[in-house]
Amino acid sequence: MYIEHIAIWTKNLEKLKDFYQTYFQASSGDKYSNPNTGFESYFLSFSNGARLELMQMPSIPEAVSAPAAQFTGLIHIAISVGSKQLVDRLTARLRHNGFLILDGPRYTGDGYYESVVLDPDGNRVEITI
Repeated sequence: MYIEHIAIWTKNLEKLKDFYQTYFQASSGDKYSNPNTGFESYFLSFSNGARLELMQMPSIPEAVSAPAAQFTGLIHIAISVGSKQLVDRLTARLRHNGFLILDGPRYTGDGYYESVVLDPDGNRVEITI
């Protein structure tokens, strides 16, 4: 078994798609649109086969949690970039481009080398080896 995809609701579908394509080399499928409901989505694919579904629909309310706070439930996605140097470079690039880095790069107590950034919607993305 494996996780086929993770889905994220957004209010800015194109901006979020561009973020994952630009910084994490995701490739996007065609946009799906349902004119009856206003639902739109993209499936983004990563080189290892994992996928991220980005979804937008006017009736979905804003999140009530503070992005930098921890809370119960799904809290982050982790994306492996392949090396410590790539974690450092991508983190520096994201910081330079104005994205909030919450932590790292650093070694964690359990041996991971990682940093944590907020995507344009405030979702935590863990960048790791």
